[in-house]
Amino acid sequence: MIQSLEKIMEKTLNVSHSGSSKGKWSADLGNPAHRQARSGSYSPGTGAVSETHPSQTQKRHLEGVLNKYTNLLQGWQNRYFVLDPELGQLQYFINEHSKNQKPRGSLPLIGSSVAPSDEFPYMFTVSAANGDFFKLRACDAREQQMWMTQLQLCTRRHSDGSAKVMSQAEGQQKNLVNSIESLPSRGPLSSLDQDLLLLKATSAATLSCLGECLSILQHNVCQAAQQITHSHIQGSNTDNVSNWSRPKTASEGHVKIGELTRNNTATIHQPHSPLHRNKERLKDMENSSSESVDSSEEITDTEDNEEEDLGVLDDQRSIILHLLSQLKLGMDLTRVVLPTFILEKRSLLEMYANFMAHPDVFLAITSGGTAEERMIRFVEYYLTAFHEGRKGAVAKKPYNPILGESFQCTWDVPQDKVRPLRTTSSSPAPAAAHSTQTASNEGLGSYRLRFVAEQVSHHPPVSGFYCECKERQICVNTHVWTKSKFMGMSIGVSMVGEGVLHLLEHDEEYVFTLPSAYARSILTVPWVELGGKVSICCAKSGYSSAVTFHTKPFYGGKVHRVTAEVKHNPTGTIVCKAQGEWNGTLEFTYSSGETKVIDTSKLPVIKKKIRPLEKQGQYESRRLWQRVTAALKAGDIDAASEHKHQLEEKQRREGKQRTASSTTWKPKYFIKEGDEWVYHSPLWKTK
Repeated sequence: MIQSLEKIMEKTLNVSHSGSSKGKWSADLGNPAHRQARSGSYSPGTGAVSETHPSQTQKRHLEGVLNKYTNLLQGWQNRYFVLDPELGQLQYFINEHSKNQKPRGSLPLIGSSVAPSDEFPYMFTVSAANGDFFKLRACDAREQQMWMTQLQLCTRRHSDGSAKVMSQAEGQQKNLVNSIESLPSRGPLSSLDQDLLLLKATSAATLSCLGECLSILQHNVCQAAQQITHSHIQGSNTDNVSNWSRPKTASEGHVKIGELTRNNTATIHQPHSPLHRNKERLKDMENSSSESVDSSEEITDTEDNEEEDLGVLDDQRSIILHLLSQLKLGMDLTRVVLPTFILEKRSLLEMYANFMAHPDVFLAITSGGTAEERMIRFVEYYLTAFHEGRKGAVAKKPYNPILGESFQCTWDVPQDKVRPLRTTSSSPAPAAAHSTQTASNEGLGSYRLRFVAEQVSHHPPVSGFYCECKERQICVNTHVWTKSKFMGMSIGVSMVGEGVLHLLEHDEEYVFTLPSAYARSILTVPWVELGGKVSICCAKSGYSSAVTFHTKPFYGGKVHRVTAEVKHNPTGTIVCKAQGEWNGTLEFTYSSGETKVIDTSKLPVIKKKIRPLEKQGQYESRRLWQRVTAALKAGDIDAASEHKHQLEEKQRREGKQRTASSTTWKPKYFIKEGDEWVYHSPLWKTK
């Protein structure tokens, strides 16, 4: 198998460079005259293209104006796109005059998909294999079809070589698996032999790694070609600057801010804007009261999130290997029953609550004296929240919440502890001054922060959670759909959905997304890392933040790395940058030149308060899973598996009963509005 893969990798290098020599390629792409001779331009609607080689109709150089969805604030914008068949890339520029400069952005087309969309007329999407994508709109159906056809042809041509390689590797791996599975189930050499199960799992992981290698190889080829093409170009790139952004001139700032003000005004009055939705909730939603929780019954939680090592017991390893040998790459694991011994002793709903382990930092967000300060405080809180929620080096899986399961807790936060992680020399607003005065007076009491989570859907598995502090007029509402898939040597979990932080005192909403999680090294001792790009955006103030959780590369590199920057969109000024590890040390650098280092492992943790088991409802997480948890603590895996099976069977029976009686499940605490799940009695209703 290994020898076969080595031969395939050799063929890959040949396939990637087939069609032209390096010298010819450089001369052609590096010379503007040659490039112009190959290129053909068109105006929207004309459909004019030129062929790179008249004898090969699949190699067409296409360029022109398309409508591109840029971001939440700017929406759809005209951009000049260039489809280069030699590079296998779709590039775009601000306008036609800037096409000789470095492109604003590009997508590698190898392994990408091109599909129409019903969201807007003549819209289509281009999704790259690396997860990036473009939302595009043509001026009419003819132009839409022309672009889609040429993109698909280019994608197919650049993917054929890799597809051939992957096809050969998949054939080898399939033959290997068939040979193993054809063996008898018992005997000196059986199909369930540990070494053979390991070989099956390893071959599947090797196949996955080969696909990643091909993608990286193609990406490097495209990057090299792009550098050759633009080596003669002078000037700076406006999209990817490493230094602080150039301050705008007075006239530029006035125009941009004016444009943003008009856009924000339009956004506020649009039917689908967050503020409009809030007003509609005030009118339409019934004011149902939540289940009363007597705070005097709550006690400080004594549970520890630390998880012991999985160990390497032979029977456990056999179960894992047997499970992995049955999985296919990309398989959705939502309905796959995983071994009980890999579970951690808490529900997913409780894990979400543990992200609020620094409630003092959370409550300090709203006391920021300026919109810039509040966005920075939210980013600081966001980056420091994952350490405690995802505590422990060993990757274990929380319990899958049962439909209707809920988790409730509170935090009592001393008022003198509510202070920002960062101090500023700017003049504080009255709200900030009040906060400073409150923090300086000892013994003024505590703020009460309340958390409610509920599993609102089973297929797909959607959780809703809501947290509020009435005294500080701050609340956050989030809905998350977890999607997991098998990736060979790891398991990936996507967190689909979004959250909205409401600062009622400032009438601001911060919309944010969540990163994906990955369980790595699942054949040995699994560990967790976060990955992906997330965004935080406040439409009213014009501030946004882009946060990237970096996954460890195949060779070298650090683990758990995260970078972020806070940007003022009207002026394009970056006001804060951050880098470090989300479960270690984070360094923040501000536009004033000030820096701050935060060690997440040393931040004080305020314990949540929760009612004892006997006072909880039957579907509250701790009480619902108490027998499974007790068995796991005692090391009785069989008993834990049996209790877990009973809960799952009960859920199936109840689901069948609802189907038979045509009864629709109605959550207790959350209401579905469009694609969102919103807490039934949010704080903004009582504003």
